[in-house]
Amino acid sequence: MLIIVVGINISLGSVFIPLKQILFSLFDGPVEKESWKAIILNYRLPKAITAMVVGSGLSISGLLMQTLFRNPLAGPFVLGISSGASLGVAILILGASFLGANITAYAFTNWGLAIAASAGAFLVLSAVMLAAIKVRNTMSILIIGLMFGSLTAAVISVLAYFSSANQLQQYLFWSFGSLGNLSWNEISALLVTFFIGISLVIFIIKPLNSLLLGENYAKSMGVNVKRTRNLTLISTSLLTGVITAFSGPIAFIGLAVPHLTKLLFSTSNHKTLLPAVAISGAIIMLICDSIAQLPSSEYTLPINAITSLFGAPIVIWLLVRKRKVFY
Repeated sequence: MLIIVVGINISLGSVFIPLKQILFSLFDGPVEKESWKAIILNYRLPKAITAMVVGSGLSISGLLMQTLFRNPLAGPFVLGISSGASLGVAILILGASFLGANITAYAFTNWGLAIAASAGAFLVLSAVMLAAIKVRNTMSILIIGLMFGSLTAAVISVLAYFSSANQLQQYLFWSFGSLGNLSWNEISALLVTFFIGISLVIFIIKPLNSLLLGENYAKSMGVNVKRTRNLTLISTSLLTGVITAFSGPIAFIGLAVPHLTKLLFSTSNHKTLLPAVAISGAIIMLICDSIAQLPSSEYTLPINAITSLFGAPIVIWLLVRKRKVFY
């Protein structure tokens, strides 16, 4: 299904491109129009890869947070990492007039926004990891992460109050999220960090299964809870931070997809859930992106709006049914 959805996603847009022509473009076959090949290789294929990485990364991060905190409403952004990334971008855009002309010129490039977002995410990650060393209770870390999110939101509000309408508009457009503005170099950086984050998760699959029954049970099974918690936090922070840095804050995918996957596979075993959640997240993100493109139109809806329209009804449905998916 992932392969089919990728083909549909690449074929749809302001210009419809047949699937046969997509294959010819990818494998140096005879293409009817050279412009189609340029559109596929320079725009639609990078966007499809970005959508898969974003969907998979956020879904895995959501699964890790829901397992660690044993809370079905936890998501990849509960640690405040996304808020830290947003703060970095807000300082760059909303405070650009105080940074000088040279920095202002660099600020609105993809790399400038990514570096600012990464710096903000790293600062919040550092604070959360210091708190994790001092605090033994996992739920306290959740509360600390939420407090960091509130703190950064307050700083952004103050910056917005003193910013011009043009600066506010630029920051608002970034907050909508985007999948289609990355070059191949930026996608390479995104993929490298994504695979580093995923590789950390592979080492803690069995401990994650033990944590589903609580920290005390995991300790009785010989699990190093502190090491597992730290690796989970670092992996989630890497995935969430790099995705927010390059694509903006994408809502609801990390919260809704793990629940849907558990309902579909009826298991809590992370050996099954991790690959299933990764593939499901990629599929759903590609579907949302295909809807956002408004096929046969030059307009593109904000990806955040589409994912929220998808995610919010799912969460409401789960709450109304009061079905325990995890525990």
